[in-house]
Amino acid sequence: MSDANVRIPEEAKERLAAIAAAEGLSLRAYLARLAETLLTPAERAERAERALAALKEWNGYAPTAAEEQDLDGELDRRLARVTGR
Repeated sequence: MSDANVRIPEEAKERLAAIAAAEGLSLRAYLARLAETLLTPAERAERAERALAALKEWNGYAPTAAEEQDLDGELDRRLARVTGR
């Protein structure tokens, strides 16, 4: 296992350390677990492709690129409304 130095604001470090401690973990263990649970952009794209393929097989749903873009825009609008952004 290699060590890495990461420079982040002190407030962010303290917040992460508090979250880790609340879960009974060291900051190092918490960050390692976090890294295992997050997806890379390539992994997210692969999951999206598999989901679309499953929807198409299940019920024939196969949106066009324009429909996907419209749906993404609608999702962004809804998320912005509930998060206040």
